[in-house]
Amino acid sequence: MTDFILNNEQTLRMSAFLVVLTVMAIWEVASPKRRIDIPRLLRWTNNLALVVLDSLVVRVAFPLLAVGVAVIAQENGWGLLNLFDFPSWLAVLAAILLLDLAIFGQHIAFHMVPALWRLHRMHHSDQEFDVTTGLRFHPIEIMLSMAIKMAVVLTIGAPPVAVLIFEVILSATSLFNHSNVRLPKTVDRLVRLVLVTPDMHRVHHSVHPDETNSNYGFSVPWWDRLFGTYIAQPRDGHLDMKIGINAFRERSDLRIDKMLVQPLRNPLRKQSGE
Repeated sequence: MTDFILNNEQTLRMSAFLVVLTVMAIWEVASPKRRIDIPRLLRWTNNLALVVLDSLVVRVAFPLLAVGVAVIAQENGWGLLNLFDFPSWLAVLAAILLLDLAIFGQHIAFHMVPALWRLHRMHHSDQEFDVTTGLRFHPIEIMLSMAIKMAVVLTIGAPPVAVLIFEVILSATSLFNHSNVRLPKTVDRLVRLVLVTPDMHRVHHSVHPDETNSNYGFSVPWWDRLFGTYIAQPRDGHLDMKIGINAFRERSDLRIDKMLVQPLRNPLRKQSGE
């Protein structure tokens, strides 16, 4: 089974991505949480074009991705988990949790370090909140994130299967928790015990800086609760809260050309969340 998973890495990752993206897009149309005022054609075409560009950039910059790095680490006995004779299931579980914690820490850094925030704010400047928001990241941020992830994989000696499982989970949960879907309050309260829900993550996309700097988790909600960055609900309510960054409210800011040069814009101006 392990060999099958690793030999079909790209197919499994792409299949999971397309299935989750399709399911969440249909769910958004069938049961939306918030009214969407900006035409989907404008936002979706540019956000989806951006994820295609990101994928191409990563492929060129990193011919060997995180799973390949994990294979090399395993073959050479590099990394913390390879120093001990852990049961396979425990090593996989520990690696997934450590990788998720690393991404949580990286997310905080991209908010707190001004130069990194100028890259990451492109993600937050989306003026609506739906499944394609989870795809909206600057190519330079994607490359930095991949470099950090590969360094973490080497440091902890993550098993290749664990890295692949983590990549699939991270992609799927990002699409889920950015979706404009309605969950009953009781269901949301139960789900967010183990997964970051759309209502929980939507708070993170508020224009209010204290809310922007909260709920950093993508997969599990435990890190925010543990480190005191958890906010349960937005002060303005989910239906009335303002999404995005006040400095980037023009429709033209949603175009891919404007997104790509956004880190260079208004370098001396304080932005929401900065």
